[in-house]
Amino acid sequence: MTTATVVLVGADGCKAGWIAVRRDPDAAPSVKVFASFAALLAAVPDDAIVAVDMPIGLPEFSSKGGRGPEAQVRPLLGARQSSVFSIPSRAALYADTADFTTIDAWYAAHIRASEVAKATSDPPRGVSIQAFGIFSKIREIDSLLIARPDLRGRVFESHPEVAFCRLNGDQAMSLPKKIKGSINPAGMAERKVLLCRHGYDMDFLGQPPPRGAAADDFLDAAVMMLIAGRIASGKARPFPDPPLADGFGIPVAIWA
Repeated sequence: MTTATVVLVGADGCKAGWIAVRRDPDAAPSVKVFASFAALLAAVPDDAIVAVDMPIGLPEFSSKGGRGPEAQVRPLLGARQSSVFSIPSRAALYADTADFTTIDAWYAAHIRASEVAKATSDPPRGVSIQAFGIFSKIREIDSLLIARPDLRGRVFESHPEVAFCRLNGDQAMSLPKKIKGSINPAGMAERKVLLCRHGYDMDFLGQPPPRGAAADDFLDAAVMMLIAGRIASGKARPFPDPPLADGFGIPVAIWA
């Protein structure tokens, strides 16, 4: 399998669901938002390679530093390493799966998940509010990979800052993409220049993101698509190598 014959997809979670940058053989890339990860997969060929910015493979018990991949990639990133957060146990991820209709219910669920996370980690560690915010997205992919083992060789975890680092000659990006939760134009520009060095057109990257996705989600999906290409061509490396496996046999590695 090579990048010349397979559809490549880079995906990232966004407010409206999932943003995907897709490139078909001998075609320009396109971008679209999907309401669910299942809908994204249904829209691409069965042999498409998908790289996604979302943890894949969950621990039953969380140790210091994360599942394994996190501890391996953080040293690569220097000042950007705080962008890699540790994943709590599967029990914490599934502690509360209700749809939250009020902010109070959401905060209460976060507290419950943190309590479960503390009980299934050593040293005991709760869940950050940022991590809790993507639990439903992690569960989406997890439930699909449990139900459909065939997806495990097609859907791969990556991480944008690790991806940018690898594409930048193993040098971490010098500027943050966001500062105090707001887009940093200089950091975005630095990444767009790098993406263009790897085949993107600046006009494509400069377009407004689709409704329901943010500008940084769009760039993250764009770099994920390049990692899908590296995976398809055999150039990508898993951290750790070889990948670990979780209790369901789902591979656990960050690819870049």
